[in-house]
Amino acid sequence: MSLITTRRHALALTALLASALPAWAADAPPPLHFVLDPARSSLEFNFLQAGAQNKGRFRHFTVSLDFSADNLAASRLEVVIDMTSLDTGDQERDDTLRDADLFAVKKFPQARFSAAQIVRTATGYEAVGKLTIRDVTRELRVPFSFRTAPEGGVTAGYMTGKTALKRLDYGVGQGDWKATDQVPNDVGVSFNLRLTPH
Repeated sequence: MSLITTRRHALALTALLASALPAWAADAPPPLHFVLDPARSSLEFNFLQAGAQNKGRFRHFTVSLDFSADNLAASRLEVVIDMTSLDTGDQERDDTLRDADLFAVKKFPQARFSAAQIVRTATGYEAVGKLTIRDVTRELRVPFSFRTAPEGGVTAGYMTGKTALKRLDYGVGQGDWKATDQVPNDVGVSFNLRLTPH
């Protein structure tokens, strides 16, 4: 086979592959980059203790989101939580949660969720990534909804969702706190975020 024939075959194959791609693949818009508006966002958790429902929140956390519904392959999510900022409205309970047997915030002051993949679902989206608490990392899928709206000359993003964790999977519960008769293993997490383009 001559060099010219080989080159023609290569060009034909390239053209065939290009025609097989969906039309949007070649010109998918780059994701918009969003950061957190902390004054209008919340990150909360809930748990049972002795049969009573308890609720808390983290006062300080950051969110970095690259998102395009038309280019999910390039979309990313990064959340960093200041664990020292937990607040359940009860100082004694907060001190207990910050202690070494639970969140151990002096040794592990931050938790982090990093999602390098965002996929579409029947009800919205799902961030597929890894959550690290107390230096223990587990895979986690977080369902969420996302919408944008024009506000004051910018396009604000609104991201809401909830998920559930097993606290003992992350070592949150040492000593007497490993027992689940008073504090069950399941912990709920919910978020309501306002994001601004950056």
